[in-house]
Amino acid sequence: MSGPAMLAHLLLERLSRRVLARIPEPDLVMHDPAQVAAFVDCGRDAGLLAFTHLFHALQITALLRPGDRVLDLACGPANQLLPVAQLNPFAHFVGLDASTTMLDVARTTLAHSAIGNVELATGDMTRLSGFGDASMDCVMCTMSLHHLPDTRALARTLQEVRRVLKPGGALYLVDFGRFKRTSTQRFFAHDRRDCQSAQFTQDYLQSLQAAFSITELNDAIALLGPDVVRYQTPLAPFMVVFKSVARRALDAETQCRMRQAHARLTRAQQQDFHVFARWFRAGGYALPCTLS
Repeated sequence: MSGPAMLAHLLLERLSRRVLARIPEPDLVMHDPAQVAAFVDCGRDAGLLAFTHLFHALQITALLRPGDRVLDLACGPANQLLPVAQLNPFAHFVGLDASTTMLDVARTTLAHSAIGNVELATGDMTRLSGFGDASMDCVMCTMSLHHLPDTRALARTLQEVRRVLKPGGALYLVDFGRFKRTSTQRFFAHDRRDCQSAQFTQDYLQSLQAAFSITELNDAIALLGPDVVRYQTPLAPFMVVFKSVARRALDAETQCRMRQAHARLTRAQQQDFHVFARWFRAGGYALPCTLS
């Protein structure tokens, strides 16, 4: 993640009074092989997004208890679901996605890593018809809400989350927030263009354009009640997290798995991870344990 240039864009975002209109993504479900391949590659162990997946996996882990049943909405190729399942072998996960192409990749990903505590299902996150009322201990959704077509679909999704979540259950939702300036959107999409495919750069820009505003997200999350806490990256809502409070103290074994996962990142990924973590920490969102 670039430093001075990024800070300049964020400061301009902070000062801007503009409001950009949302541009929904042209394809709400990703089936195109080129799109899928670009998305999968950036999320693999050696990919550009691996550090963000680990960051969210650590945060989600603090919400989970032994025996929990966890629903991952729009799990895609399991790039995020995989590290969460690895860190929490005592929980059972259900990955849901509307794209059969993505789920095929997810099956391969999970089988390659010998993950046995995950099942996959085809479905629409706005209609969780295959899941009973109060059937889940935790619902997570990472970087997928912007795929929804409009605020009505966003509200339906949150209503369904409320229905399937047990009383006192855990929640972890994270997505982009909508920037105020098109130049900021272009900056973040193109910042690593020398390390990512043209297809991924285009998809990244479309995702930022399709992000819901903070107001739209707040209005939808309000359906879940007052116990959900919001965190966001300071200066501008590049990323916004809505989550429950931690449900357990991390034991020594889990913390050891966390440190091992961090150690497996490349040096460049570790640098990106700590820049990202410091950015969130400046907004009051700290890691659940130390990694050194």
